[in-house]
Parts: sequence; C-alpha cells; structure tokens
Amino acid sequence: MIASSVILDQEVVIHHPDLVNLYGCRVGAGTRIGTFVEVQKNAIIGRNCKISSHSFICEGVTIEDGVFIGHGVMFTNDPYPRAVNSDGELFSEDDWEVVPTLVKRHAAIGSNATILPGVTIGEGAQIGAGAVVTKDVPGYAIVAGVPAKIIGRVQDASASIPFSGRI
Repeated sequence: MIASSVILDQEVVIHHPDLVNLYGCRVGAGTRIGTFVEVQKNAIIGRNCKISSHSFICEGVTIEDGVFIGHGVMFTNDPYPRAVNSDGELFSEDDWEVVPTLVKRHAAIGSNATILPGVTIGEGAQIGAGAVVTKDVPGYAIVAGVPAKIIGRVQDASASIPFSGRI
C-alpha cells in the first residue's frame, strides 16, 4: 500500500506497489523500491537509490542520494525498545523519542545488515552482509561483523561511484 501521505518524486519505480508499505515518507527521483519494503513516516530517501526487497526503513532514517540498500536490511530507531511502560500500559508515541539515523551519499549496505539508531554511515562506506552497525562508520570505510568493525577502505574514494572495494 502506498498512502496518500507519501511524496514520490519523478521516475520513482516501485516494484509491485500492492506489496509494499509506504506512508508519510519522501522518495527521491529515480529511486527503485523492491517488493515487501516498508518505509515509515518521516523517513527520507534520496535520489537514485536502490532499496532491495524485504527491507525496513523506519521513522527517523535519512538516506542520501545514490545509496544501495540490500535485501532484508533493518533500520531501528529506539535504543531501548519496550512494549509497556512501568505501569504495564502499552507504550504510545508519547512514551518514546525517535533517535535519527543518517546514511550519506553513495554508501552501500549489504543484505540482512541491521543498523542501530543514532549512527551515521559515511559517504561511500560499505556495510557487509549481516553486519550489525552499532556506531558511526567513517566515509569510504568497509565494515563487517557483529558488531561491525572496520576491515578495509574502498579502494578509489575519488571515483564518481566509489564502490570498487570488495567485502
């Protein structure tokens, strides 16, 4: 479902629009969104991004231009999630604060990575498949593991599309 509150710029491609859940978000021109993706309110996706199937982009996430999101990537926005407050009542939106996350331009996040709230993933950085990102990732760094650690650097940071490094 694509809610009427979604802002889609020109030439956005959404594969199987009946099998996505987008509401209250903005998606930049030329971006492609795969099947079974959810993008929540107040999330922003830049231009010419690729969001692969089964990914979850929650409220508070900003993805800049030219970012690749692999299959099944999960973003989070609450470092201490709970279902109920101290009185045993279900939490409402008034009971918690969104912790924002930023993915800078040309970064690439591998399949099944989990991105914890409050981190910044630097320009051109590469996140390995299955990594759990718990802290900021410098630009053009390659990180992998649980928790994610720097294992290298993208080989040619001056390239117009700096994805020459391998994980």
